[in-house]
Amino acid sequence: MFLLNARREENEERADSGSRARMRRKARILESILKHPTTSTFIRSKTTSEQYVASRFRDPTFEKLMDKYKNYIKVISVQDLILANRNSPPSVSLEFLSRLSQKLHLNRGATAFLRKYPHIFHIFYDPVKSQPFCKLTETAVEISRQEAEAINACLSLVVERLVRLLSMSTSKSLPLRAVFKVWRELGLPDDFEDSVIARNPKIFRLCAGNEPNTHVLKLFDGMSKRDFTAAVDNWRVTECCKEDCKVERMELRYGFKQGFPSGMRLGKDFKGRVKEWQRLPYVGPYEEMGESKKTKAGVKRLEKRAVAIVHEFLSLTVEKMVEVEKISHFRKWFGIDFNIRDLFLDHPGIFYLSTKGKRHTVFLREAYERGQLIEPNPVYDVRRKLLDLVFLGRHGSVTGGSKSGEVGTRGDSESEDENNE
Repeated sequence: MFLLNARREENEERADSGSRARMRRKARILESILKHPTTSTFIRSKTTSEQYVASRFRDPTFEKLMDKYKNYIKVISVQDLILANRNSPPSVSLEFLSRLSQKLHLNRGATAFLRKYPHIFHIFYDPVKSQPFCKLTETAVEISRQEAEAINACLSLVVERLVRLLSMSTSKSLPLRAVFKVWRELGLPDDFEDSVIARNPKIFRLCAGNEPNTHVLKLFDGMSKRDFTAAVDNWRVTECCKEDCKVERMELRYGFKQGFPSGMRLGKDFKGRVKEWQRLPYVGPYEEMGESKKTKAGVKRLEKRAVAIVHEFLSLTVEKMVEVEKISHFRKWFGIDFNIRDLFLDHPGIFYLSTKGKRHTVFLREAYERGQLIEPNPVYDVRRKLLDLVFLGRHGSVTGGSKSGEVGTRGDSESEDENNE
């Protein structure tokens, strides 16, 4: 009995020792990632996806923009619900919005969120229905009207964006529900199924999908043979024409514009790997992809093609940004066999990934400077007006008394923490 107890104690000590050793190894790996975030790409297999995201370098400029943008997204969601109503003027009850608070991520409730943005939302009491309602302010209504006008004024560009998107697909087709997820990002009209697809029957056609009540958007054969120039190729031409261009020919031919924020540690080994990757040949996003050998070099070329596709995808969006979850719906149709989020994290000089607002959002780094687009477009300019109102918050609003018919602020949290929204 004594021997059995001794052996049991010895085995338990070995198990504890082995467990402590494993914990120390994990701690060393995580510590190494946190100290050297730019080198995490090369030891990703030893870390979880959550740790890889957490170890990324934070760019303060994008983080500051996304800090307000997360609330802008919620404002847009509420605005769409209001405009979807046929009342005159369009409005929704606070009771209805309160039921959707959790789904809309309004952590402090609908009323508290609406009161944060008096330049956008107006709460009033309907004596007929005996309950409070919310409508858009005149300024917000005007911005919405201007956005619709800007989109309708460039429908030809909208059609081209859709054609380009379909052209990158291996089958020249995409599920309609995936397009619906990014209709705002692509600058499509809210009725694009009728105003764009149905009005261009010689370009697009809708077919029944494999699942019930699903549709697939396809290009006609003649349209799929058009030659498109990728955005990165335009950048290469511009760089090549510069008199002071110092980029090597091979690197310029296959490279992407890289931009790393100040404060980000770039080791010699990391710089060498980036330079090697820049010179790697690949098949462009609009070129036909043949059979690829399952060699190490072949996998690298496929990965670079995937980077080129998502780079082009972001270039087609109005604000050069998109939620990772949304673009992931296109992964299979674009023939991408890699984790989309890891692609963004592996190339911090091309993309920036933010996790603000309980969502992962990716920005095309080269398109931004100091938190704004370098080359804005008409739709972006109008949307920026609404974003500016979100930035403004309660500042400049009328205080000290309620307008006639407006619900009082009693019982609401005026000092709500925006970071909790």
